[in-house]
Amino acid sequence: MSTTVQFVFDIPCVWSYFGFTRLRRALARFRADGGQADVVLLPFQLDPGASVEGEPKLQVLRRAFGADAEAAVTRITAMAAEEGLLFRHENAISSNSFEAHRLIAVAARQGLGEEMTERLFRAHHTDELNIADLDTLKTLAEETGVRWSHEGAEETRAALELVRNSGVRGVPVYRFAGRPPLTGAQAEQTLLAALTSAAQEHPHHL
Repeated sequence: MSTTVQFVFDIPCVWSYFGFTRLRRALARFRADGGQADVVLLPFQLDPGASVEGEPKLQVLRRAFGADAEAAVTRITAMAAEEGLLFRHENAISSNSFEAHRLIAVAARQGLGEEMTERLFRAHHTDELNIADLDTLKTLAEETGVRWSHEGAEETRAALELVRNSGVRGVPVYRFAGRPPLTGAQAEQTLLAALTSAAQEHPHHL
C-alpha cells in the first residue's frame, strides 16, 4: 500500500500542531502495517504581516479573544496535555512563520521534512522560541540533522500562493489521494482510515 498525503498548516496554529501530531501517529501505524506514505508539507500563514521580531503571544491572544484569552489559554493547554504535548504561553513569541516554512522545504529535500516540522512546532509551542529568528532556525536545523541553506524562498512563496489560490482560508487541511479534503484537527483513527482507503483506491496518486 502506497499513497501521498498533503498537509497544509502553519506553525503557530495550535490546531495544526494537534493535527500534525495525530497525522504522524496515524502514519506510524500505517507504516508499521507495511504501508508507504509520502507527506507533502504545504505552507499557510495565518498572519503573513507578523514581524520577524515578533511580540508576546499572550498579547496577540488578548486581541483575538479579549477577556476570554486566559480561559482560552487554559483550555488549549489542557487539550495539549491530553495529546501528550506541553504548551507554554507566558513567554511565547508570535512572529512571522515564512522562514520556518522555508526551512521545512529545505529539510523536505533532505528527507527530513516531518522531523523539521515537529521540531518547529515544539520550538514555538513548548520552548517559547522565535521561529522567525535565523540564528534560532539554524540551531534547530542542526539539532534535527538538516543542512542549513538560504535557498527555497521563491519555492515557499509559490507554495503559499498555490495554497491561497486553492481556496484554503484556515488550517489544518489534509488532502488524501482521490478523497475530499479533511479540515481541522481530525482524530487519529479518521486519518488512519483515510490513509488506508487512499492507498487501496488510488495508489501512487495525488
